[in-house]
Amino acid sequence: MGRKKPPKRIVLTGVSRGLGLAMTESFISRGHTVYGCARSGDVVDRLRRRHASPHNFEVVDVSRSDMVRWWANCVLHDGGGPDLLINNAALINRGAPLWEVPEEEFSRLIDVNVKGTANVLRCFLPAMIERQRGVIVNFSSSWGRSTAPDVAPYCTTKWAIEGLTRALADELPRGMAAIPLNPGLINTEMLKSCFGKGAACYPDADDWAGRAVPMLLALGPEDNGQPLAVRG
Repeated sequence: MGRKKPPKRIVLTGVSRGLGLAMTESFISRGHTVYGCARSGDVVDRLRRRHASPHNFEVVDVSRSDMVRWWANCVLHDGGGPDLLINNAALINRGAPLWEVPEEEFSRLIDVNVKGTANVLRCFLPAMIERQRGVIVNFSSSWGRSTAPDVAPYCTTKWAIEGLTRALADELPRGMAAIPLNPGLINTEMLKSCFGKGAACYPDADDWAGRAVPMLLALGPEDNGQPLAVRG
């Protein structure tokens, strides 16, 4: 029999609902340690009560570089760079033609979806690069590789994530990987905001996590720069 692989230290943003919450529960059920963040204090409190140390959950708005820096310092002090870093936190605009999307709403999507991802990378990557190992997964979307009406701001941010991640992959040392991942269509609040009742035709977040989490855990240096998708 082969040796059992050691548990991974996983940093995950956007753990309060949807895919982030489902991934959190699935990673922990498989014996891995999760360091998660979200903007919702209520959900973070519930996660803390449900999952004690070594897991840790903090209230962080990823668009705030000062909050991300504080969070990263706490995580890194607790054991160094993560084995798997997942940028999942994201917002979607209310469905409308581009010219009807308020400036503030457009800016908020850029701040969270793009700048938030960059903030997390800026604060965690140096420790990972020092070890010359670790996998970074930045969540993209089918709308990061295609387009649709009424979600132009969201498409903008996810196309940016594709480019950012693939450029990052060219910069990483051998032994690491950066991967833009299209999670697919999942019945979450975000999808309901676009598809309405039609979102119910797709798998829920827990079913999705049952397929996605093993895939995420299996990613390695050979996947660096590859735009991947969760199938099924």
